[in-house]
Amino acid sequence: MADQIRESWSSLPGLAPLPIAPDLEAISGSLDGEKLFIRNELRQCRGLRKLHLETARLGAGLQILHCVFFPDPRFDLPVFGADIVAGPAGVSAAIADLSPTGAILPAGIAAGLEALQVHPFSQPRDLPAWGTIFSPFVRFVRPVTEEEEGWFLEEVAALLAEMAKAVATTPEQANDDPATVSRYQAQLSYCQQQKRNDKTRRVLEKAFNPSWADRYIEKLLFDDPLPPG
Repeated sequence: MADQIRESWSSLPGLAPLPIAPDLEAISGSLDGEKLFIRNELRQCRGLRKLHLETARLGAGLQILHCVFFPDPRFDLPVFGADIVAGPAGVSAAIADLSPTGAILPAGIAAGLEALQVHPFSQPRDLPAWGTIFSPFVRFVRPVTEEEEGWFLEEVAALLAEMAKAVATTPEQANDDPATVSRYQAQLSYCQQQKRNDKTRRVLEKAFNPSWADRYIEKLLFDDPLPPG
């Protein structure tokens, strides 16, 4: 899936590297006596202020993928988000969505998502309490077979294609446009809601320390968007 996401970047307009602190690009630590490795990749492009792909491995078993595309509030674009948690027994959680940064998704994106194939996953999962930020099309499952893993990859590919199409065609609006300000506030709320995920914070605090975990979450994972202007 990481390769799938990186491949999707190639079609985005004006793709460029986004600077990242060296000590946050490649990270080594330990958790419960096992080595923890984290790699972060950042890009930016027209319409998206930050594209973040994080891949992590704990020992010889647990693997995590976390990806978010944060839009520039001047563009009426959703947030693309995807996460996978996998261990020796398989994938325990897989989630992907195009989350609105307005009251609802842009009509063209909603229509595109409505038309996508919905696969009959056998183990759908309930959203967490802070999951009100997601769209009605969010997919959160535990894929239990190779076929279901393939279905999830297909659905993520479809979301990435919808996102790329929207980035290419969505016009820029002014910094002081009421819609821009509204999207900025909605994205701020998205980031603040994601920071309520205590599970992520507890793991990082245990592997490193509370102050490092705060910096990682606040400055890299879910940094607040800058006010437009």
